[in-house]
Amino acid sequence: MYKKAFIVDDDEISIFLAEATLEVESLATDIQGFPDAKQALDTLITLLQNQPDNVPELILLDLNMPLLSGWDFLNALAPYEEQLANRCRIYILTSSVDKQEIQKAQDYNLVTGFLQKPLEDEALEKLKKGM
Repeated sequence: MYKKAFIVDDDEISIFLAEATLEVESLATDIQGFPDAKQALDTLITLLQNQPDNVPELILLDLNMPLLSGWDFLNALAPYEEQLANRCRIYILTSSVDKQEIQKAQDYNLVTGFLQKPLEDEALEKLKKGM
């Protein structure tokens, strides 16, 4: 079980469904949803700087969001990659099955995997294996 999880998605319904799924499957105890990627990024960086032991072990990250996309979020984490490497697993959670996006996600060392919305059995198995 993950102690702490962030769900970063501009769609409130997607956050709700992902939170409910993580709870029902007992995959995380402390789940925070962020409809604003900038707020999630600021929270994560603040935790890294002040409470590194309280960094989420799991982040489910949507790619297509206004203002700050999932790609922007990942790029902003580049300076913190070493600190996050063994603490936090980031999964792209998207409704898109674009092969180019899957390829691009593989270029980010912090990205553990690519999951499709909504979270179903195959995605849940990947999350469980990553624990």
